Amino acid sequence: MLELYQFELSQYSEKVRFLLDYKGLEYRKIEVTPGVGQVEVFQMSGQRQVPVLKDGETVVADSTEIAMYLDRTYPDRPLVPSSAKERGLSLMMEEWADESIGIKSRKAFIGALNRNEALRAAVLPPDTPDFVKSIVSGIPSDLLETIGSGVGVGGEALKAAEGSLKQDLDALCLILGEQPYLTGNTPTLADFSVAGLSLLLKFPEKSFLDLPEQLAGKALPGIGDNPAYEAFFNWRDRLYNDYRQATVSTSSTSASAPSSIEIE
Repeated sequence: MLELYQFELSQYSEKVRFLLDYKGLEYRKIEVTPGVGQVEVFQMSGQRQVPVLKDGETVVADSTEIAMYLDRTYPDRPLVPSSAKERGLSLMMEEWADESIGIKSRKAFIGALNRNEALRAAVLPPDTPDFVKSIVSGIPSDLLETIGSGVGVGGEALKAAEGSLKQDLDALCLILGEQPYLTGNTPTLADFSVAGLSLLLKFPEKSFLDLPEQLAGKALPGIGDNPAYEAFFNWRDRLYNDYRQATVSTSSTSASAPSSIEIE
């Protein structure tokens, strides 16, 4: 069976999970412990980042390389179209999503972490000791905002990332207003990349991910809960329902408006 070395809340891991589910491939998720667990990943793949896919003796790192490997090795339900125009659009949009949606949404989420003490504790692994959660949630928000500004995830840099994300979502809504998928009438690598990489803007329902209860369905304030981007998130919800393998049986997806991340 395929093995996916991952972080559950990693957007790039979610992108690969989308690809595996779309192709109907069975796989086992192996959660990597930050720090210690990344040493094993480095020994196996030569780098510390996830996702890493292990297929027998073959080890593939990087979500884009994994996508290309899956299409070569498991050609059923191809991710990249065969027609020249759609193939070019799909590959170009996948690379854009990695560098735009992926990076900027991570900055926006870090900004939310800095401002929300309870959210910091909520995203820690379930087995994290209470005293560690207390330490993490007790760090003053002002201090984190100052540190964030110094490393490009706070202040003006954060505002710029959030503004650029909104422009990206406007563009995606315009495209999806004319066609069911980003490059045409069938889903491609572009769709699953954008959908997976938007994970931190609005969390899906818990049935698709091993999420803390308080995060399921929650949205990043001003972005994931913004009515202007409802068309995008409705499209993404449709992709989840059609192509992501639910891990927990559930009733139909709630039609209520997304609520902002406000952890009590």
